[in-house]
Amino acid sequence: MAYNNNRRDNRRNRGEDEPQEFTEKVVSLNRVSKTVKGGRVMKFSALCVVGDGKGRVGYGLGKANEVSEAIRKGLEDAKKNIITITIFGTTIPHEVIGEFGAGRVLLKPAPEGTGVIAGGPVRAVVEAAGIKDIRTKCLRSNNPQNVVAATIVGLKSLRNAQQVAVYRGKTAGEILG
Repeated sequence: MAYNNNRRDNRRNRGEDEPQEFTEKVVSLNRVSKTVKGGRVMKFSALCVVGDGKGRVGYGLGKANEVSEAIRKGLEDAKKNIITITIFGTTIPHEVIGEFGAGRVLLKPAPEGTGVIAGGPVRAVVEAAGIKDIRTKCLRSNNPQNVVAATIVGLKSLRNAQQVAVYRGKTAGEILG
């Protein structure tokens, strides 16, 4: 009697061989403790960013008793909150300030070859989105959660000439002058 013991087929059916669509980054990992009657209880929170490098990016926060579980939850949450942003070549179409809570982030377009000039949380979001040339500055809070959220708000508010023209009821040529 012959058995089908081909393990490659089993792996393919579970989806382990498939290439990943998104790049996943853990921006910050935080250990919090609560003091209870029996001592301290440790828990972890993970702020994660996912992106496809082609203008789609999302972030999420996961909390759990173990680090690996918190990261998994954060990545799942990030995949649920993906947005599409406007990219102009390798940079962004115009300067924008994103605000969320006390976090404020300035995002400026940069000429080709400049690279990503950004701090940790902003860099993770911008690289996951696929932006190659940009200059950024955190203006107020440096709390990673607020900075990541402010960056997403700023990227979400970007518009190219065609989108502005449709909104104003004109042609893109009239907008560009």
